[in-house]
Amino acid sequence: MFEIMLKAKIHMARVTEKEIEYEGSIGIDEELLELSGIKVNELVLISDVENGNRFATYVIPEPRGSGKISLNGAAARLVEKGDRIIIMAFGLYEPTEYTGAKILILNDDNSVKEIRYSSTHEEK
Repeated sequence: MFEIMLKAKIHMARVTEKEIEYEGSIGIDEELLELSGIKVNELVLISDVENGNRFATYVIPEPRGSGKISLNGAAARLVEKGDRIIIMAFGLYEPTEYTGAKILILNDDNSVKEIRYSSTHEEK
């Protein structure tokens, strides 16, 4: 049986732009995508730390090294510029193949502060 498990997380990203008149999506700096393993067009769950909103959308790339995190379309109504958000990507795994998630902790300017790896190792 497959299980839906956290694959990657970008923690405390700052929303740099929002554009309501757009088809919809979240734009993420290509460097952050590469480091996290999140892919263009991948489904992600977004959680806004400031207001508690949670919503799903898909990823589009923003220019590498720009630090841009943009919310577009209907999702732009759920955040404000400057809000801190958590971006989570999930995958389907067999229980024996899942080894944990890659987690990027960001600074206020959306640069990487730390990279962590969650572990599924259990103490016995």
